[in-house]
Amino acid sequence: MDYDDDEEAPSFWEQDDDVEDTDTLPQEPESPIESDHEPEEVDHQAVQTECLELFGSKDFIMEPGIFPNLQRYFQAGGGPEPVVQLLSDNYRAVAQTANLLAEWLIMAGVNITEVQKLVEEHMKKMIVRNFDPKKADSIFTEEGQTPTWLTEMIEYPEWRALFYQLAEVYPDCLMLNFTIKLISDAGFQDEIKSVSTVCQQIEVFSRVLKTSVASFLEKGEEYIKKHLPEFTNMVCHGEHTYLYTQALLSILAQDNRGGSQLKRLCQEINKCATQKGHDVTPITLALSGSAAYPRACAALSAMLSKNSLNPADVTVLFKMYNSNDPPPVDLIRTPQLIELLTEALFNPNCRVNPDHKPKYIFLLSYCASVHETYKKGARKSINRDELKQTSQAIEKVNSIICENKSSSDLICEVGTLYQCIRFPVVGMGVIRWVAYAVNDSSYFKHNTDHTPLHIALLDEVSTCHPMLHPKLLELLISLFESEFKELDVLVQLELKKVILDRMVHLLSRGFVIPVVSYVRQCWETKDTDISLIRHFVSEVLDVVAPPYTLEFVQRFLPLIENENITGSIRTEAEHNPITEFISESFL
Repeated sequence: MDYDDDEEAPSFWEQDDDVEDTDTLPQEPESPIESDHEPEEVDHQAVQTECLELFGSKDFIMEPGIFPNLQRYFQAGGGPEPVVQLLSDNYRAVAQTANLLAEWLIMAGVNITEVQKLVEEHMKKMIVRNFDPKKADSIFTEEGQTPTWLTEMIEYPEWRALFYQLAEVYPDCLMLNFTIKLISDAGFQDEIKSVSTVCQQIEVFSRVLKTSVASFLEKGEEYIKKHLPEFTNMVCHGEHTYLYTQALLSILAQDNRGGSQLKRLCQEINKCATQKGHDVTPITLALSGSAAYPRACAALSAMLSKNSLNPADVTVLFKMYNSNDPPPVDLIRTPQLIELLTEALFNPNCRVNPDHKPKYIFLLSYCASVHETYKKGARKSINRDELKQTSQAIEKVNSIICENKSSSDLICEVGTLYQCIRFPVVGMGVIRWVAYAVNDSSYFKHNTDHTPLHIALLDEVSTCHPMLHPKLLELLISLFESEFKELDVLVQLELKKVILDRMVHLLSRGFVIPVVSYVRQCWETKDTDISLIRHFVSEVLDVVAPPYTLEFVQRFLPLIENENITGSIRTEAEHNPITEFISESFL
């Protein structure tokens, strides 16, 4: 049995005295020689045997426990010859051989960084393949404190990444859980958002949550777009993490400073949980204060849980919100309900009962246009000034959609459509309507206009509603990447140029970097006809003017400098747009 250095092993005589005290039978006196030495020889022999077995294992001289075991062996009376023989016979020098090979590679001309990376990657593979969580947990029981080598390992990002990988595979390993906490304590919590182990430790989870939310508030839309998926996956890991996060964010969202961004974050988390198949409606409604309005809560719960509108429940909400003292608008201003209402009213394939359609229109208009003023938690006023106009705009566009007119027949409705598109909720609906129309396989086949009216409507949406630019680009990318096999190759190219023109218009309305980044990606992947890239570059040069931001130049200049793209449009004229752009870029 092993004892720590601070503990003193009980002597054999102390153990024997306890036995004699409890024994009432008279015993014959033992020989002093037998009682003094024989039990100690048996104990020492067992220690020596145990230590010799360890010394006989492969490369034991490289193990951290070599010195404590040598001390035990010699204290038990063991001789040095067997130790030297066993350690030398079983020395394989695996680590030293690896170092020697690495030195040879460096002498052969391989960069030292590449050699180091090669060795580390091989070690990682070996660790992942042979990792034993039970042996890992025994490290702490044997050493009784945090090993020095572990503290040193977590200082390097390569080894932290290994711990993250192992923690995903072995979430119940105590050693890995402790290491994740060490990493968090060391200030690297922003690296461990995707680790499921984090969700089992409230202290670590809270620290990661705080860091992530602060980053979302400080670093803008691009950062949110890049890191939101892993953040929502972490939060939706379990019911406890979801409820904890949503409750915390819903309280913070009540603050005027950054409250809208936090509310958006709550909605993104809700959306992620719904997409994963979780019914989080009860939590959403509970945090929104719906308990004070049981009828509205019941109607919303029925529809959101099934992700489907119900005329009876819509009628209940219509009556409540059409009254003099309606419930708070935030109850129905949820992305899921707005999505369902928008789908019902702007999808040409949806047929809503004419008797209930005004109720659908009213609820969507109410969500989109009504503003409430609160002071010290109490509602002071309800602003419905835009409710009627919004309802009329939705109704007009819905009637046009339901008639299912062709592109040429819609010409007479252009004025009405442009007027209604000024309302954001109608703009969102028009994007949905256009997506359904142009995704019909026969749409472009039967359409002879150079720029179909449905596509032209997108320009007006981008002009009126900057917040809808990401949705517009998403639709345009989907169209640009479609194959249109039923069309002739030349017709396909012309159609894609029309779509690129819509992207250029989107760029001219301020959505510059995402548009240029996408076209550059198309050029780099080499899966787009070079004439289309050339058309885009030419159109962009017609609408941009200096001074240019560094970010724009970095993304657009490689397209300009490529001879295959701009070679045919370079001229010797005095005002050459290519030369002018390059010269302005380096000012």
